[in-house]
Amino acid sequence: MNIMIIGASMGLGRALMDGLAQDGNTLYGVARRPPNSSDGPLKPDPSANQHWISADLSLPDAAGQLASACPDSLDVLIYNLGIWEDTAFSPEYDFLSQSDQAIRSLVDVNLTGALLAIRHLLPHLLRSKQPRLILTGSTSGLRQSGRPEVAFGATKFALNGLADSLREGYRDQGLAVSCLQLGYLNTADGLNIPLQTAAARDQGETIPVHDVLTIVRSLLQLSPASFIRELILPALRDPRF
Repeated sequence: MNIMIIGASMGLGRALMDGLAQDGNTLYGVARRPPNSSDGPLKPDPSANQHWISADLSLPDAAGQLASACPDSLDVLIYNLGIWEDTAFSPEYDFLSQSDQAIRSLVDVNLTGALLAIRHLLPHLLRSKQPRLILTGSTSGLRQSGRPEVAFGATKFALNGLADSLREGYRDQGLAVSCLQLGYLNTADGLNIPLQTAAARDQGETIPVHDVLTIVRSLLQLSPASFIRELILPALRDPRF
């Protein structure tokens, strides 16, 4: 498969980039600053077919430039890009202390960037016999999430609306759109760290990236007759769930 991951240089995106490449897919990673091969969690695999594209989705022309660098046909597009407020997920967070510019920048990356990237890349995706779009959401975007981060939560909540509309508009063309609502992630441990070691970090209150990779691999194995509409993956010890 030809798979593009937007937001692929580190953390979950890099784990997906490396893990899915190990399965024999051709990966196109999009990042503001593509990493050197030595920066990744895995040793470079000569058999892995990985390509890197530099793009800053906060800029208005980035989506068009990204489409120009895209292969003619994509089978899977994963929009994994997302930022949050400087003091998010800490006791110091206060919505009233956020600047107008910071809120605009967050919305530009998390939502406007997603809309424009998908608009420009969708023609490439629809050339696939089984086109799939995976949106990385957050449990912060769920109803009654228990989190106070206003701008971040609002943009992640909006991804479900984006997904619903795309499904209706392109159902006849077989577009499967899945939202992964992920809880707190352990991005400190890459795929080179054993799963059980990564799962033990933070007393089990964060999710190893290995688990998300397992879920995405399962999505890609489904037949054209079915899809996962929305999947909620919190940490087992997350007290909000």
